[in-house]
Amino acid sequence: MSAHTDTAGADMAGRLTRACEQLGLEADAATMAKLLNYLSQMQRWNRTYNLTAIRDPQQMLIQHLFDSLAAVGPFNEALGASGTPAKVYDVGSGGGLPGVVLAIMRPHWSVTCVDAVEKKTAFVRQMSGALALSNLQASHARIETLAPAECNIVTSRAFASLDDFAQLAGRHVRNDGTLVAMKGKVPEDEIQALHARGEWQVDHIQPLRVPELEAERCLIWMRRSQGTL
Repeated sequence: MSAHTDTAGADMAGRLTRACEQLGLEADAATMAKLLNYLSQMQRWNRTYNLTAIRDPQQMLIQHLFDSLAAVGPFNEALGASGTPAKVYDVGSGGGLPGVVLAIMRPHWSVTCVDAVEKKTAFVRQMSGALALSNLQASHARIETLAPAECNIVTSRAFASLDDFAQLAGRHVRNDGTLVAMKGKVPEDEIQALHARGEWQVDHIQPLRVPELEAERCLIWMRRSQGTL
């Protein structure tokens, strides 16, 4: 390994450690190694399979890893006591964002990454083996074709409008569960369209601070409207 790659790797590890500290996440050396390994595997596969439009490793670190890590704390809070088992679907997961990151950070959550593009689910499956994540599955399918999964949380990152997301993926959420969309700016028009249909409503909007990222990010938490259960 050249000295340059060595320094770049050490620099990324340092930034990842700082990002976890800023987000209030505890991560031991093994967890950090898995996160960095995932990132380097994604860069490698990306050359051939085009998993993500972002090519620059520095940008991948921020826009993929840090962005996904920012959701871990809020999800954890919603799912109750630390160590509680939970079932999570990541819809339109692509190369496993945020699903793979959630599975690395929370081994007691059962995480399934769903995507309609086979090479992307193949990559996630490969990561499940390579990173020894027995809690991570990949499903190559369109979300609306799968049998209802009774999930605690169904999430998506830049997958579809809120209304489309609720229509396609809502049936996988158990009655006391939540749909959570990871978004940039608060999409007021999408919220109106969702409420106009009336089946789901926005429970709350949670602003996210993503380390090293200037852009706005938020989580949109959605629950079934009362009376439609």
